[in-house]
Amino acid sequence: MSVSYEIRRQLNTIRTAGGHKSVNELLSEMIRTHKMLKMKGEIDTLRERMKQAVDVDVDHLAERLNLAPFPV
Repeated sequence: MSVSYEIRRQLNTIRTAGGHKSVNELLSEMIRTHKMLKMKGEIDTLRERMKQAVDVDVDHLAERLNLAPFPV
């Protein structure tokens, strides 16, 4: 991948400050961290949806299913 001198210089500065052996190692850690934060956000969303599902009134749900136009 071709990057500008300025980008390369900034990456090397971040690499040195973070104690990484190479820019590849730095980028791998950044990608891994980004993925972990994204997954954490998705897990939080799923937990919230599960809490909402637990709060559903079962009797009301059964009543609604009896109104369904297809066999349940």
